[in-house]
Amino acid sequence: MSTFQTADGLALYFDESGSPDGTPVICLPGLTRDGQDFRYLRPHLKDYRVICLDFRGRGRSQYADDIMTYSVLQEAQDVLALMDHLGLERAAIIGTSRGGLVAMTLAAVALDRLSAVILNDVGPEIAPEGMARIFDYLGRRPAAKTHAKAAASIELALGQDFPGLPRQRWLEDAQTFYDETDDGLALRYDPKLRDALLAQIAALADMPEPPSLWPGFEALGSLPCGTIRGAFSDVLSGETFAEMKARLPQMHMVELPDRGHVPYLDEAAALALIHTVLEDIE
Repeated sequence: MSTFQTADGLALYFDESGSPDGTPVICLPGLTRDGQDFRYLRPHLKDYRVICLDFRGRGRSQYADDIMTYSVLQEAQDVLALMDHLGLERAAIIGTSRGGLVAMTLAAVALDRLSAVILNDVGPEIAPEGMARIFDYLGRRPAAKTHAKAAASIELALGQDFPGLPRQRWLEDAQTFYDETDDGLALRYDPKLRDALLAQIAALADMPEPPSLWPGFEALGSLPCGTIRGAFSDVLSGETFAEMKARLPQMHMVELPDRGHVPYLDEAAALALIHTVLEDIE
């Protein structure tokens, strides 16, 4: 088990695959997920040094006593600590959802540490419909008591956004992100993540000028970069996707027709974009 220690003393988990001598690629997962978010992508990146991180309070990483450290800025600092631990001067980032917010934050505060950035179904603005859906489940154990029943529930809720997705994949999602116990399904992240996010949203609402991620996004223009969007996404809206293209016309962008939030990253068009961006690294 590979871990490193953060400045505030937490042990965070990461694992590596691919080529030890390849270009470093750090994969950052979604809000409630962990490094297993990239289980379908990793076989396609065998020539790269792929490093998947479990953010603090998620997966196999330690939970924080101070839940307000469950923040995008702190998570960006944790990524830099991981890079320092591994002796990496620069790395490419593939960020899914929350991981993409962390990537844009890194571009704003430590651009020199990045060699490329790929955003998976996320941009500088989060659609309110997506936030509402996330808060429907965030920090709450599913009503389903088994992986099979959870898979059926997830398919019922999201299947229209992923037409044709094999049923086995819904089951694999449930098995990956919930632990089956005698008392039902258990979350694989700190449920206090909900309290932290609510407090942070309230604090932002009280600011006369809340901070924007657009400057961090625009900083990506000096790097090989790309964005993948699921056509049915309720997190990255079509309007924001278009604005991203307008602001960074050089960015590689693709919209996947049979995907919502979030694409699995083993789709042919997603893989083509990922390889194009990574091959542009000098």
